Amino acid sequence: MIHSLFLINHSGDIFLEKHWKSVISRSVCDYFFEAKEKAVDPENVPPVLQTPHHYLISIYRGKLFFLSVIQTEVPPLFVIEFLHRVADTFQDYFGECSEVIIKDNVVTVYELLEEMLDNGFPLATESNVLKEMIRPPTILRSVVNTLTGTTVFAEIQGVIEACVRLTGMPDLTLSFMNPRLLDDVSFHPCVRFKRWESERVLSFIPPDGNFTLMTYHVSSQNLVAIPVYVKQNINFFETGPCGRLDITIGPKQTMGKTVEGLMVTVHMPKTVLSTNLTATQGNYTYDLATKVLVWDIGKLNPQKLPNLKGSLSMQAGAPKPEENPSLNIDLKIQQLAISGLKVSRLDMYGEKYKPFKGVKYVTKAGKFQVRT
Repeated sequence: MIHSLFLINHSGDIFLEKHWKSVISRSVCDYFFEAKEKAVDPENVPPVLQTPHHYLISIYRGKLFFLSVIQTEVPPLFVIEFLHRVADTFQDYFGECSEVIIKDNVVTVYELLEEMLDNGFPLATESNVLKEMIRPPTILRSVVNTLTGTTVFAEIQGVIEACVRLTGMPDLTLSFMNPRLLDDVSFHPCVRFKRWESERVLSFIPPDGNFTLMTYHVSSQNLVAIPVYVKQNINFFETGPCGRLDITIGPKQTMGKTVEGLMVTVHMPKTVLSTNLTATQGNYTYDLATKVLVWDIGKLNPQKLPNLKGSLSMQAGAPKPEENPSLNIDLKIQQLAISGLKVSRLDMYGEKYKPFKGVKYVTKAGKFQVRT
């Protein structure tokens, strides 16, 4: 019944989405945004909108829009009642239903949505039943989430770079094994957009040389595979001018590929004067002026995980830092697209010669941050 759910704030920004079957592009919300602009007040946005391929059913609660995407005809009041039940559940669990609260409890939110719908159909919607399966957030649970490592937010920004050296006027068709993964796509002007909309293939007459054929976005959190895990422990003691640091990194979802160019950057508090650390792999530097610790690991050896640990010297008499620093991770993985996107085939029409065809996948870390 319900294919996808988008949560949209008062400004019109999508800050959370959940898909129960396959991923539906955010572009489907454009019909809703058009109706929102025409409405004088948010409450006046039509609760049911029909698009060429979907029905959009929404409610407005607490300055938030709950927008559901439906592919088949269903009783609208049934869906509206369910959306109100979702908002009521958030209110019951977190005390209020707002963008800030939902973002702060995003792990619990996804767990609730997973239980409330089964393959798009309402399953467990009673609050007392849900609380038996999913505990409401507490200080203890927040600590457990921190210790076990929970993905707070993850998305992929992808790009397809083309290098074309062909004579004549070749007409190319590029198809993917799983094009439904892609969201918020943007194309080179040579791409025939209508062909993409109807068949999900790229049809184009390419320019000569290097150019960006397409950029895309994968925003569904359950589709983003984190390639490495980080175990960290950074402590600053109440008594004595010292602290401890212990960081270990290992492969998680690399499909057997080697992680290269691995680097950890930590912006230390200003009260950290010096470091006395030992690295089992790579080298580390600590800049006294900028208070930045850089651990250059290089290639990740899964047989012997790299570790950096030791003591931190603090400024005498300085108060303990209010919060621990975050870790920023840089990495590269050759011949792996972490998005899961794979080229199926590339066909050429209009010319009789046989071209050389090759595909290279690369994964690079954009903003990969580990909170301590």
